[in-house]
Amino acid sequence: MSNPNESWTVEADESRIRLDQFLLNHIQGESRSQLQNWIRKGYVTVNGSLVKTGYTVKQEDRITLNVPSATPDQPFAENIPLDILYEDSDLAVINKPAGLVCHTGAGVRSGTLVNALLFHMGPLNAGDPGRPGIVHRLDKYTSGVMIIAKNGNAHRNLAQQFKNREVRKEYLAMVYGIPAPPMGTIDVPIGRDPNDRKKISARARHKRNAVTHYKVIRIYAPVALLNVRIETGRTHQIRVHLAHKGHPIVGDAVYGSNRANQLPARLAQAVHRLNRPFLHSHRLEFSHPGTHKPLVFEAPLPQELRQFIEAME
Repeated sequence: MSNPNESWTVEADESRIRLDQFLLNHIQGESRSQLQNWIRKGYVTVNGSLVKTGYTVKQEDRITLNVPSATPDQPFAENIPLDILYEDSDLAVINKPAGLVCHTGAGVRSGTLVNALLFHMGPLNAGDPGRPGIVHRLDKYTSGVMIIAKNGNAHRNLAQQFKNREVRKEYLAMVYGIPAPPMGTIDVPIGRDPNDRKKISARARHKRNAVTHYKVIRIYAPVALLNVRIETGRTHQIRVHLAHKGHPIVGDAVYGSNRANQLPARLAQAVHRLNRPFLHSHRLEFSHPGTHKPLVFEAPLPQELRQFIEAME
């Protein structure tokens, strides 16, 4: 992350940990010593006040991080194709392809969704200037429906809908094995893996609640296609929860890397050709931030996922 400017409200399951640990749980790509340095320099406030690195966060504390930019380093417009499903003066709904990072940061300055948005929609005064328009995120290799805010009022309204769990989020995921029972809920808190900071795990020392509902909708033995609905939106939540249940997502090199080798050769080759996790944001339901009317959007499976299903059939 470069020159971050973010804020969070401490939830009940995050309280009673040190401030530097709280920031470590929320920010990727920064060391604990760097975060402690920011706290000492006054770049971090709690409820508007300066505190020490060892401050114990409490439920409903408002944590604000504002690291001043040494040089202007704002995202710029790039002519990157976008599949826009819907657009008006308040918002846009896009079908994000796999491989597209949502915003700049951690050494990534171009080729992101934000760069594409600025080209197609012009300046966006919505949310963090470093990631304008972004209300929620999909992993780099996850495809599908995303909501983009086009002004500050829309961004605040949509962000509140996500926080209040008023947005219904459904995904399609192909997993190894056949989950039993065929319909269920995974309610397992997750957080940063203590042995690998790039991974999320149920073994984390500091975890946040996470709830995932799944339903088997078709079996292509030895894999199964699931409809997945998430109540929370934790980093890597679906991938971690399904792997925790023993059914990692097909093509997920991080949480299910060895499972393809256990398949028959023809199916293993199909997984290697896929070259991405079979995880797709299929459907979003939310209220329009201006009219408050209910909206529903779906994104069809991209070609590479359809081809994988054909190989399974």
